Amino acid sequence: MNHLLQKAWASRNWLAYLLWPAAQLYGLAVQLRRALYHSGFLQSQRFRIPVIVVGNVVAGGAGKTPLVMALVKHLQAQGLQVAVISRGYGRAGRESLEVKTDTPSDESGDEPGLIKRATNAPVFVASRRTDAMLSLLATYPATAVVVSDDGLQHYALQRDIEIAVFDDRGVGNGWMLPAGPLRESWPDRKRQGIDLVLHSGQKPAFEGFTSSRQLADHAVAADGSRFELAALRGRPLVALAGIANPEAFFTMLRTRGLTLEKTIPLPDHYHFDNDDLTDYAGQTVLCTEKDAVKLFSMPNLAPRHLLAVPLAFSAEPAFFAALDTLLAPLLSTPLSQLPLVHGHQIT
Repeated sequence: MNHLLQKAWASRNWLAYLLWPAAQLYGLAVQLRRALYHSGFLQSQRFRIPVIVVGNVVAGGAGKTPLVMALVKHLQAQGLQVAVISRGYGRAGRESLEVKTDTPSDESGDEPGLIKRATNAPVFVASRRTDAMLSLLATYPATAVVVSDDGLQHYALQRDIEIAVFDDRGVGNGWMLPAGPLRESWPDRKRQGIDLVLHSGQKPAFEGFTSSRQLADHAVAADGSRFELAALRGRPLVALAGIANPEAFFTMLRTRGLTLEKTIPLPDHYHFDNDDLTDYAGQTVLCTEKDAVKLFSMPNLAPRHLLAVPLAFSAEPAFFAALDTLLAPLLSTPLSQLPLVHGHQIT
């Protein structure tokens, strides 16, 4: 018996054991897809501009978007014209669209809207990131660097730097979907182009750079007014989160000494309706910035006191130093002289 199967049997993980054949088929499909891109049977497009892809090999959120925003701000601080592309998960359309600060979240997706508000960088969404790139460069031809929010598995877009993000789950049981959380095998994927590994959790499962995530000292209302978290202590509060790990948000709130009378964990990218919060009218409701992108723009919002609590994210300085080292040779070469074959090749 395969050692992973033995492990499943020993741990009595019956569901994973039963899904093992499906995981094997999924892994073969992933390998075939990579081979088709590597052979040129499936086309992969190269742009004459450095592309940084931030993603993960584990299904579900792991902290990609906070890192994307931190990267954009880091590069902007160096005077670079930076832009962001994204699939815009959960949005209604598939066409290429520039995200503005007032773009409805159902048109842009919640995360692209959050990135736009946080960085004011050009943000484009499309079901195919190559289409987003074409629209972006047609509108902002002087763009120097593009950051892709997610897209490690979007091989139709070639890239120069790949960053994989992991939270405290690490690689879980180490199995491919659906028996485990992996979209691609690990550490095999690391040897196939991953340049930087960043851990967003408190307990890194293996080697890589570290980062910290903590709540800001204040919350923000829809009109922009601020409320210190310390002033909310002792009040009965309601907290909701439509993110990959809602409990992490609730735990951080409690760590700040807040009393959560009720918590509402919701699926990631949850689509809110106007009556979702009717039962909490008149109460103080705390949410994440990602949820606020949708909630703050909703008409007839039930609760009078809805507050978003920003997340303060920071990667260790060594991470940014390593990124700068990788990016410098690309930026030192005039864009017109960059060969079409620079960067990662699909292997």
